[in-house]
Amino acid sequence: MRTFVALQLPEGFAFDVAALARRLNASVEGRFLPKETYHLTLAFLGEIDEAGVAAATQAVDAACEAVPPVPVRSDGLGKFGRASDATLWLGIAADPALMNLAARLRDELSARGLAFDEKPFKPHVTLARRARIPKRDLPPLAFPRDDEAVAVTLFKSTLEREGAVYKPLHTVELVG
Repeated sequence: MRTFVALQLPEGFAFDVAALARRLNASVEGRFLPKETYHLTLAFLGEIDEAGVAAATQAVDAACEAVPPVPVRSDGLGKFGRASDATLWLGIAADPALMNLAARLRDELSARGLAFDEKPFKPHVTLARRARIPKRDLPPLAFPRDDEAVAVTLFKSTLEREGAVYKPLHTVELVG
């Protein structure tokens, strides 16, 4: 099954991200994602079997042990790809606590022999796919208020015609 581990966004932050996306949707063409899909990927594992799910669950538990809630602060907009066919995202500030959590998770996954996408960690929330970024200025935007994330989840991702559907497999609350 196709899997990834993500920091779940706090409800208020996700609500603000959705408002930002609605405002962007007025001037950027693309397939904007629904609020329910917002998350911050810490590690993309790709295809793993049931034994891999068990190992990933152990890695999430170990990485999150004694970790307090993680600050999430928006850090501007960005894109992957060409301006005519981009993935548009909201950057999340590289807070030391967030960066440490991602590094710990990746270390725990490696220690259990699990492969994952080893691109450098770039904290972001995907807003739209197949976006066409205009050359003109964007409208004034209200970015999400700072918040704290309190949950890390191992997700199963199923690709469907309308987009990916995420199912939580295992969640750990960050309580410190």
